[in-house]
Amino acid sequence: QVQLVESGGGLVQAGGSLRLSCAASGRTFTNYVVAWFRQAPGKEREFVAAITSSGDNTYYADSVKGRFTISRDNAKNTVYLEMNSLKPEDTAVYYCAARPRSPFSFYYTQDHWYDYWGQGTQVTVSS
Repeated sequence: QVQLVESGGGLVQAGGSLRLSCAASGRTFTNYVVAWFRQAPGKEREFVAAITSSGDNTYYADSVKGRFTISRDNAKNTVYLEMNSLKPEDTAVYYCAARPRSPFSFYYTQDHWYDYWGQGTQVTVSS
């Protein structure tokens, strides 16, 4: 079992920045692919970013490329999502998710593929 806890959400003005953290406990976090998803009111949950277990490869939704950066510190069992140039349309509850590592990157963007989820953290961007 892996337990995930997100933090770092809040209210920020458009153009501002936030850094989300996903802290893991339980099994060795270094063996897990980790992703961030988000869900806005009335919308389906969508993929934001993913990072492989080693941290060597990262993947982003087109809507956040160039603005968001996913990274991990396996020594601290934590994955981060640095969000810059925030827009009102980035407003959502952000979730981190994890699954034991796999070479099949095709699945990384699909929420049903992940085994473990955090409780989410609210990000609100005002215009």
